Amino acid sequence: METLGITNDMLMVLAILAYTVMMFVTEVIRIDVAAIFILVLLGLTGLVPDSQLFNGFASNAVVSIIAVMILGAGLDRTGVMNAVAKGIMKVGGNTEKTVIPVVSMTVGGISGFMQNVGATALFLPVMSKISSSANLPMSRLLMPMGFCAILGGTVTMVGSSPLILLNDLLETSNQSLPPGVDTMAKFDLFSTTPIGLALLVVGVVYFLLLGRFLLPAAKPSGHAHNFRSDDYFRDNYGIDKNITEMIVNKDSPLVGKMIEELEFDHKIPNIVALFTEGDSMISPPRKKFIWNGATLAVMCSKEEAEAFAEQFNCSIQPKLKQFKLDFNPTISGTSEAVIVPGSRYLGLTLASFHFRKEYAITILAISRGNKIYKGQAMYELELQLGDTFIIHGRWTDHVGLGQSRNVAVVSDVPNEPQRPHKIPFALFFFALSLTLVIFTDLKLSLSLLTGAIGMIIFGVINIDEAYRAVSWKTVFLLACLIPLGFAMESTGTAGWIAQNTITALGEVPQWVYQLTIACLATVFSLVMSNVGATVLLVPLAINIAIETGGNPALYALLVALSTSNAFILPTHQVSALIMGPGGYGVKDFLKVGSLMTLLFLAVVMLMLNWYF
Repeated sequence: METLGITNDMLMVLAILAYTVMMFVTEVIRIDVAAIFILVLLGLTGLVPDSQLFNGFASNAVVSIIAVMILGAGLDRTGVMNAVAKGIMKVGGNTEKTVIPVVSMTVGGISGFMQNVGATALFLPVMSKISSSANLPMSRLLMPMGFCAILGGTVTMVGSSPLILLNDLLETSNQSLPPGVDTMAKFDLFSTTPIGLALLVVGVVYFLLLGRFLLPAAKPSGHAHNFRSDDYFRDNYGIDKNITEMIVNKDSPLVGKMIEELEFDHKIPNIVALFTEGDSMISPPRKKFIWNGATLAVMCSKEEAEAFAEQFNCSIQPKLKQFKLDFNPTISGTSEAVIVPGSRYLGLTLASFHFRKEYAITILAISRGNKIYKGQAMYELELQLGDTFIIHGRWTDHVGLGQSRNVAVVSDVPNEPQRPHKIPFALFFFALSLTLVIFTDLKLSLSLLTGAIGMIIFGVINIDEAYRAVSWKTVFLLACLIPLGFAMESTGTAGWIAQNTITALGEVPQWVYQLTIACLATVFSLVMSNVGATVLLVPLAINIAIETGGNPALYALLVALSTSNAFILPTHQVSALIMGPGGYGVKDFLKVGSLMTLLFLAVVMLMLNWYF
């Protein structure tokens, strides 16, 4: 092919590309906001024509991802995952050697048919049940589960966003292929199954033979009534679950104060219940006033309760009287909840929300990595994916908070399936979607959307729950980046980068070019979203394949698979999600994920070249 010279349009695309990478790496602004700005720039500069600019929002990939999220939420609402948990515990026994492979293969298989992040979020409560029943620490279970969820996302073409996006990118690239080059055929649902299964099996074997020895050692915590023990919360979060009841005296400084005036001071115990004016409340609202004669329940050590009562002139009751039933272990308690992808809490502070009023829940502390935040620091903290709330309230309210899909409650709490009578409908419409994908020529998006709308019409999930199930951040990110891939192709930027990459590498075997592309995709996925990495690298990979006589479709698939190779750092959404509940640090991911990364590269390279 003729040597490409750089043009003004290429320079503009390269500038936007550099901006994209910088924004995604630094996250100075939210990546979805950055993606929208990129879309606007592409339109204002004329690099993408008006007729193509907003095609991403109606693309097959975007609609497919929306449908997959709704299907997953429908399965969750019916309690299918609880049945899966019981099956895992029945088959897997109660030892690491038996539990890890059963859990990993199950989660990996499920994440092949729904977003791997969604599968992980759904399985966090399941893992808590298994941890409680088998008396195994979460740190020994969550990383194998999370890694195999990522690997399982490669089993089918709907398991991860990059693979869902790939066919759309191939269609765009086909429009820009040079004369004499055959157009690339789309991949079928199970095109990646042999590769994905090989990756999943290698992942399970890795944790059985070596990975489990690299996992952080932790002693199993005791579980009373299958819930987290008092010692667990004291040792891990510095929370003493002792509850003291006291009456506010006439001249107490608390009289006339609102709850919110007290919760910002970490020296003041958490007020977890209030009885005033004939009204008894667990987790009283922040705007509720404390009056003379009110009864408080505070959660802290006995010594702290005595100091608080003396400072604020309150009379301690010898035992729980007003709140005796409220704090029965079968009615209320303390658990952990992790912020999940798409949560409305992301990027905002705790002070922006009213958990007491909305969910009757008290936030006792927030855990991020190895640091615990309480009091004012907790309320001023900008919330991130994987942050863990330590919450207290009625078990029914814990369940209600979890059903909001903004957090996943990861401690074992009493939870009956919300709509168990809808399980047949959920399974039928899920199976219907897969049948349409496999045995008909319908578009992937239409096939999946058929099952999703069926679940909505037959009451498996209502429309408001369906809207909440969708991670609109992911939708906008994907829809806004698709035109960037088009601009790279249409302006010749991808071809120019490819030619310079080939010149730098020189005359080398095909596997060297492939390994270079796979390593680039791996590195990009560690510092930016896997969707962004796929959009940027697929056009480049296709152009390198054309220039070197390789298979363009194989190179494109190599990129879409390799962007899931994100194990070294907790930057993948799945890793961020399990980091808090598992008590992992960055060093743990480096130790366990480094070898997993090398195994992933080896398996993908070998399987791709053998299978295709």
